Amino acid sequence: MEKLFIIDASGYLYSSYFAIRNMTNSKGESTNALFGFIRSVLKLLKDFQPSHIVAVFDGPNNAQAREILYPQYKAHRSATPPDLPYQIAWAQEFCSLMGIPFLNVPQVEADDTMGTVAVWAAKRHCISYLCTTDKDLCQLVNDQILMLNTRKDNQISGPAEVEQIYGVLPSQMIDLLAMIGDSSDNVPGLPGIGPKTAASLLKEFGSLDNLLAHPEKISEKKRAIIVDNADKALLSRRLVTIDLSVSVPHGDDFYRLKPPQFSLLQSFYSKMNFNSLLKELDAFNPAPQASQTGEKQISEYTLIDDENDLKELISFLQTQKEICFDTETTEIQPIKADLVGIGFGVKPEKAWYVPVNGKIGLKTVLEAVKPLFENPSIGFFGHNVKYDYHILKNYGITVANICFDTILASYLLNSHNRQHSLDFLALQFFGKVKIDISELIGKGKKIISMRNVPIDKVATYCCEDVDYTCRLKEILEKEIKERGLDKLMQEIELPLLKILAGMERHGIFLDIPYLERMSVDIQRQIKAVEQDIYRHAGEEFNINSPKQLSHILQHKLLIPLPKKTATGFSTSADILESLKDVHIIAHDLLDYRSLEKLRSTYVENLPQEVYSKTQRIHCTFNQSVAATGRLSCQDPNLQNIPIRTEEGRKIREAFKPQWPEWSFLAGDYSQIELRLLAHLSEDPNLIQAFQNNEDIHSYTAALIFNIPISQVSREQRYQAKAVNFGIIYGQQAFGLAKELKIDVKEAAVFIDTYFKRYRRVKEYIEYCKTQARTFGKAVTFTGRERLIPEINSKNGQLRLFAERLAVNTPIQGAAADLIKLAMIAIEKRLTQETLKGYMILQIHDELIFELPDEETNIFTTLVRETMENVFQLKIPLIVDITLGKNWKEC
Repeated sequence: MEKLFIIDASGYLYSSYFAIRNMTNSKGESTNALFGFIRSVLKLLKDFQPSHIVAVFDGPNNAQAREILYPQYKAHRSATPPDLPYQIAWAQEFCSLMGIPFLNVPQVEADDTMGTVAVWAAKRHCISYLCTTDKDLCQLVNDQILMLNTRKDNQISGPAEVEQIYGVLPSQMIDLLAMIGDSSDNVPGLPGIGPKTAASLLKEFGSLDNLLAHPEKISEKKRAIIVDNADKALLSRRLVTIDLSVSVPHGDDFYRLKPPQFSLLQSFYSKMNFNSLLKELDAFNPAPQASQTGEKQISEYTLIDDENDLKELISFLQTQKEICFDTETTEIQPIKADLVGIGFGVKPEKAWYVPVNGKIGLKTVLEAVKPLFENPSIGFFGHNVKYDYHILKNYGITVANICFDTILASYLLNSHNRQHSLDFLALQFFGKVKIDISELIGKGKKIISMRNVPIDKVATYCCEDVDYTCRLKEILEKEIKERGLDKLMQEIELPLLKILAGMERHGIFLDIPYLERMSVDIQRQIKAVEQDIYRHAGEEFNINSPKQLSHILQHKLLIPLPKKTATGFSTSADILESLKDVHIIAHDLLDYRSLEKLRSTYVENLPQEVYSKTQRIHCTFNQSVAATGRLSCQDPNLQNIPIRTEEGRKIREAFKPQWPEWSFLAGDYSQIELRLLAHLSEDPNLIQAFQNNEDIHSYTAALIFNIPISQVSREQRYQAKAVNFGIIYGQQAFGLAKELKIDVKEAAVFIDTYFKRYRRVKEYIEYCKTQARTFGKAVTFTGRERLIPEINSKNGQLRLFAERLAVNTPIQGAAADLIKLAMIAIEKRLTQETLKGYMILQIHDELIFELPDEETNIFTTLVRETMENVFQLKIPLIVDITLGKNWKEC
C-alpha cells in the first residue's frame, strides 16, 4: 500500500455530538454524533478515494495506563453523555457495512493506536494521513506521517506546517505539550506557561531536558516556576507521549477498503432516519436497489396520446372502485396553474399518462375525464389531493369522491415528522430515489414550463408518482386502520380537504391603494427612527449590519453585549429587549426592526400576492405540517399578520370585503386551551370558574394571592395569566421569572402555589407524561396521535422537551380538532341553507367569513350555535362574534 488514511473515529464522534443537536431516529434515540461521523467519513472517501483506510476508536477502559501513572488524568472531564455510547457502537457497525476496517484496542486510547499504525506503515514506506484535529499526534509528523484536517478544507500538515502553526518542530511537540499541559485531559504542565512562551523557550534551549538542566540561563521571572514544577513537566511529558507499542494488525490486507454492503447500508440508514444519506446511497450504488419489502421495482408505464386509447382507458377506469390520479401543471400555486396532463393508476407497477398538450388536445381530454371524476361511486386518491382537486376545479371538474390521501395518511401516522413528500416517502418505504422535478424543468434562471418538457419524459415522471402513490396507499391505509386513525381520516381530514380548497379558491380581497398610502407613512416613520438611532450613536452606520451595530453598541456606546456568536456578538431581539433599560437606542432599534418587518413582509409584499384575475389573495392552508394537528398557512402566511401593535393592526384594515354592502364576521373560541385544560384535568376550581363565567386570570390570581377577586390588581392578573398559559406549554420557574422579570425562587413559589390551588392540573400533567412514557405518544380526545419517541431518551434535554409535548399536545391537538369539526359542521349548514356568505380564513381559534349584510343575523346565530355545540365539554364553550367592514374591525 502506498497511502493509508487513519481516522480519529472517537474525535469525529465527540465533535459531531456537540456540533449537531437534537437528531433522533423513529425510536427517539439520538443519532447526531453518528450522522456527523458518517458525513465526515463519506467526505473523506469522496475527496481522497483511498484504497487503504482504518477507523480508530478509543478502546474500553482506554485511559487505564495513564491513570496508573497519574490518577488525576482526565479527572476533570464530565461523564460521557448517556446517548453517546450506543452511537459509537453504531459508528462501528457503519464502518463494517461500508467496508472500512476499524480498531478499538482494549485499555488503549485512540491516538496511541493511530500512532502505532502510522509508525508501522512508515517503516513500510507508506505515507500515512492522520485524519484528526488532535494536536498530540503532531509529535509523529514527518515526511511519511502527515496530519489531515478534513474540517479545514482538507488541510494537510507536514513538518513545515506544524512548525508554522505551533512554532516548534514536530520532534519538539512532546516537550511543548508537556510544558503547556492540557486542561481537557488534566495534564498539569508548567503553571503560567502558554504556547508562545513554551515555543520560545524550546527554540532557545532545544528541549525540555536541556531547559531543566540549565535553570541559570532561564530568566528570573520564569525560573522559579520551571524549577519548582520540573516534576510536573516530566510527568506531563510521559502523559502526552504517544505509546507506539500497541498491538495492531501488520498486514496490508487488513487495512484495505472493502466493497460496501449496499442493501444492509440501506436498511441501516432507514433505521436511523438518514434519508439524505439514503438518497446519496442510491446514486453511489451502481446496482439497482430492491425495495425494503423485497419487491422488484419493474413497472409498466403507458403514454396515452391517441383518442381510441383514451376511450379504452376511460372504459376500463369506469369499472374500478378506486383510482389514483395525479396532475402535471405549469405552476406551484394551483389557482394560477394550467393543466399539462393527468396520470392514472389502480394498483402498483402500472400507470397511464394522458397529456393535454399532445395529439388528443385539452378539450377532448377534459370531456373524457369529467364524467369519470364526477362519478360519486368511484373513489379517487392521490398524494396531496387538494392540489389536484384545485387543478380540475380550474376546468369546471369537481372530484365527487375523495377516498384517501397518502400525504394526510403519512401525517396522521407520523405527525412528529416534518417530511411527508412523495419523494421522501418513496425513499423511506421503498429505498426509491424518484425522478427529481429539476431533471425535467431545470433550476433557477434556466427553469422551463412543464408544458415545454418532452411528453415522454413527463409521462414517465407522472406515472412514477402514480405508481408510488399506489404502493404507499397499500402500506399506509393498512397502518391507519390498525392504529384506529381511519375515523379521523374519513370524518375530519378528508371532508376538511374540500372545505380548505373552497376557502383557498374564494381568497380574500386586499385594498392595494390603502397599503400604498400606508407604505408612504411607514417609510416616514422608519426615516424618523433612523435619525434617532444615528443621533444616539453619534454617527451614521448600516443599522441592518449586525457587525456594525455590535461595534456601535460595544465600542462607541460602551454597552456590553452578553451573547457571542460565531461571527461576533449577538444583537438579536431578545438581547435588545434586555437592553431597553440600559440605553434608549435599544428601544429605537426594536422599533426600527418592527417597522422594517411590517414594510418588507406585509406592506410592500402583500400586493405582490394578489392574483390579477380575481383581485384577491389566495393563500394555501396546510393540513400536514403542524405536529399538533393545527392548520398552517403559506403564500402568504395570513396567520402571522401582526395584531399586538397599532401599525400591525392597520395592516389588517387593508383586508376587506370586495363588494359594498358586504362585511366580515369573525367567530373566535374564547380561551379554548384553558377550557380544554379544565375539561381534561377535571380540576374543580377551573371547572367552577368557567361554569360561573369568571375572568379566568383574575380568578387564578385571587386563588394564588388568597384575596377576593374584586381586589385583584392588574399586575396580579398579568402574573396569573402568564402562569395559566405557561403551564400548558410546560414553562418552568426560570422561564416564568424571565417573563415576569422576577426572581427564580419567587417564580418557583408562584408555580408551586398554582398547583396547590389547582391540584388536579398537576395530576393531569403527570398523567400525560406517564402515558407518553408508557405508550410513546400523546393522544387527543378524537384519537389524533403524536408520537413522542424522545420521551424515554437518555439525553436529558430531549427528554424534557418531549415531556412538554406530552402535556401540550392533547390540549393543542384537541383545540385543532374542535375548530376543524366546527368548520365541517358550519360548511354543511351553509350548503343546506344556500347562503351567499362563505368561510375565507381560519386563524388559530378563529374563523373569518365574508357575507352580504342581509345575512349578518343568520350568520351570527349559525356560527355561534355551531361552534359552541360542536363538542360537549364539562364546561361551556364560548364563542365571541364580531362584525366589521374590514379585518381590523373584527
